[in-house]
Amino acid sequence: MLIETKKQNMRRALFPGSFDPITLGHYDIIRRGIKLFDEVIVAIGVNSEKKYMFSLEERKRFLEDTFKDEPKVKIVTYKGLTIDFCKVVDAQFILRGLRNPADFEFEKAIAHTNRKLSKIETVFLLTAARTSYISSSIVREVIRNNGDYTVLVPDSVRTNN
Repeated sequence: MLIETKKQNMRRALFPGSFDPITLGHYDIIRRGIKLFDEVIVAIGVNSEKKYMFSLEERKRFLEDTFKDEPKVKIVTYKGLTIDFCKVVDAQFILRGLRNPADFEFEKAIAHTNRKLSKIETVFLLTAARTSYISSSIVREVIRNNGDYTVLVPDSVRTNN
């Protein structure tokens, strides 16, 4: 793993997700997150029970290609509880994007649980209005039905798919 130990007073956030695939909504949250934190670790969760459209290697490549010129963004994979992985990489914050009230209710319950189990704080960013309707599941459905998904994802997904 290429995560260095925390520098003095470094604000490190973990942005977890499956990123199947990364969307313009994810991209927006990460770009805005790097303005708030010294480093954003984009962590692709591995769940052997879940069926993915894109392999772990493809999802990682999409993210690495998208942020290849951004030194404040690190791309990693992990298994297990997000709060346990935060301890491994010394992240004090979990970064999450909110698209709608349903996201808020779901994410709020997870944030309360994480805070009860650890000292990790969750920071929520509202998605930009122009991307608030985009989800990975919608992108996958558009791809499955041969629709134009290119307006919903970063260039890395367009050129590598």
